[in-house]
Amino acid sequence: MKNLVVTEEVWREGNMYTAYCPELDVVSCGRDVAEARKNLLEVIEIQLEETAKLGTLKEFLSMPTT
Repeated sequence: MKNLVVTEEVWREGNMYTAYCPELDVVSCGRDVAEARKNLLEVIEIQLEETAKLGTLKEFLSMPTT
C-alpha cells in the first residue's frame, strides 16, 4: 500500500465546519472540526475505493484540480 499525502482545509460555515481536500477536489462537513476531518477521510477512502473498482483510479489521481 502506498501513502497518499494531501492537504486538508477546514473552515467554519455558520454552525458547521467544512473540510476540503484540494488535491482530490472532495469536501465533507461536520458539527465540529474533528467530525469534519473524520468525514473527509471517509469520503476520500470511498472515492479511492470506488474509482479503483471502476478502473479509473489512475486517471482520478492524475486529474488537475483547477
